[in-house]
Amino acid sequence: MPSNLNPHDLHTKPSPLPVAVQWSLVAVLVAGLVVSVVFSLSDHWRRATFILGVSMMWLAVIRLVCDSRILGVLSVRSRRMDVLFTTGVGALLAYLAYSVDSLGS
Repeated sequence: MPSNLNPHDLHTKPSPLPVAVQWSLVAVLVAGLVVSVVFSLSDHWRRATFILGVSMMWLAVIRLVCDSRILGVLSVRSRRMDVLFTTGVGALLAYLAYSVDSLGS
């Protein structure tokens, strides 16, 4: 078994999406994370937290449709557990960022 395969996904069907599409979905995730870091470094923590939450929810979507060999270390546990965890944490982050009142308005 190759080292980049998730042992929890051995009995799942391969993704119907072409590999190039799967990599482009991962690129959108990386872009969201980079934008979140840029906002964080420029002291826009609410925007950074919101975009990080949305990026985590996007990770849940791509975990459902992409192969584990494409996602690599982003596929940690079973698909169901990864999707539940990233959706829950992402939604919590986005909600907290949205619900906190900004200090200057």
